[in-house]
Amino acid sequence: TTKIPFRLNQNQALLTFEDEEVAQRLIKMGKHAVNLDNKIADVSVKPFTLEMGIKFELHVTMSGKKINVSEVPELSIPEDWVRDKLELNFYKSEQGGGGEVENVSYDKQSRTAVITFLRPGAANSFVSCTKYPFFVNGRCYRLSVSPYTDVHLEKFQLYCGISERTILLKGIQETEDDEESVQDMIEIHFQKPSNGGGEIENIKYVSKGVTWVCFEE
Repeated sequence: TTKIPFRLNQNQALLTFEDEEVAQRLIKMGKHAVNLDNKIADVSVKPFTLEMGIKFELHVTMSGKKINVSEVPELSIPEDWVRDKLELNFYKSEQGGGGEVENVSYDKQSRTAVITFLRPGAANSFVSCTKYPFFVNGRCYRLSVSPYTDVHLEKFQLYCGISERTILLKGIQETEDDEESVQDMIEIHFQKPSNGGGEIENIKYVSKGVTWVCFEE
């Protein structure tokens, strides 16, 4: 699930309560007189809706039959011959594994190839081998080998981000106190049951400028 950003403007605060009922009760009350350094500030409590969120599952499957090969050397021989030499090289694997090759897909421009083995699990022995020897015309080159993975999304859905346990405070008056002190005074007020409040899980107050607050599910 992606994080959903919310723009918190100057002289505003967000409070997330442990109990959803507390937040909803404070929203119904609407106005609150908060004591800020012996000054009474009339602040308003507002509900708010976050932007659209995205939820999905990312599935990555590592193939047991295929491997990716890159950094294939530029050779002055036909492409068919390069494919044949790659097939022969991985068929005669000196580092174990490998075996009979079912198919070689080679791209000269990107100097990459995909080797498909006939036997399931044949590719597993190459997972820990990042550089692999490639013998051509008496010379030994080093191929870069990596697992072949299949990536696909499942259960992709959009949802509307609404935080039922969070309230937005507006109209907080500026004081000479620092931001942290004002935040503490706001927290004290809204934690008291006598003010309709309750236990606060998180609070963020901004006295100057704006900040982005991220919500998670």
